Amino acid sequence: MKFCSLYSGSSGNCQFIKTDSTKILVDAGLSGKKIQQALTNIGEEASDIQGIFITHEHIDHIQGAGILSRRFNIPVFANEETWNAMKPSVGQIKPENIRVIDDSVEIGDLFVQAFDISHDAAKPVGYKIFNDNKKICLLTDTGCVTPSIKQNVMGSDLILIETNHDEDMVLIGSYPWPLKRRVLGEFGHMSNDLAGNLLCEILKKGTEIVLLAHLSKENNFPELAFKTVENILGENGISTNEGITINMTYRDKSTKVYDL
Repeated sequence: MKFCSLYSGSSGNCQFIKTDSTKILVDAGLSGKKIQQALTNIGEEASDIQGIFITHEHIDHIQGAGILSRRFNIPVFANEETWNAMKPSVGQIKPENIRVIDDSVEIGDLFVQAFDISHDAAKPVGYKIFNDNKKICLLTDTGCVTPSIKQNVMGSDLILIETNHDEDMVLIGSYPWPLKRRVLGEFGHMSNDLAGNLLCEILKKGTEIVLLAHLSKENNFPELAFKTVENILGENGISTNEGITINMTYRDKSTKVYDL
């Protein structure tokens, strides 16, 4: 199983997963043109995508979903509440490409399972994706970590985890107070510290690759996110020299392609 974060940040999100026979996207939060170009840049074609899985209806996760579905006849998967919330934004999609999923679905040789997260959307989810005893987990857009979330992300071989903001930067920044309260609240976004503390628990279960994701343009920067997480791990006796890889994702370019 291979993974590439095509884009990740408050301005747009799109993740690519493939096996020898199956290729999917999780979210399509940029223009169809940008997503097509990102795929081309890693040697892939949008016409080969077999499904787009949506985490929630916010525009930075769905902007290109309808365009890509219409252009390449791609099924779009989301739960019923998310479909109802995003239909006005994605435009007309063929009925056969509207795929409503409650919990899990098999697509090719991938098994994709959703789990509930905490965000100000209709029914936001993270995804666990399985193939050949390997597990990828995508966890962004959650303001808190519940016991259920923690259980779902444990045992991942690769985890894409949100490090949206630095709490102090939010508090002293220019956002109006209601927006600050939203970002910092339980239905907002994960901070660098919250992600670091979660990783302290789940990395002990054997996670190999950690990708820090969905950074705010205004309230974070890559060096700060990385250093905060690295320091929290170090304080808890977890070394990145012990088979754990921690890397960044990017809002304006793709990561390398990770081969699990």
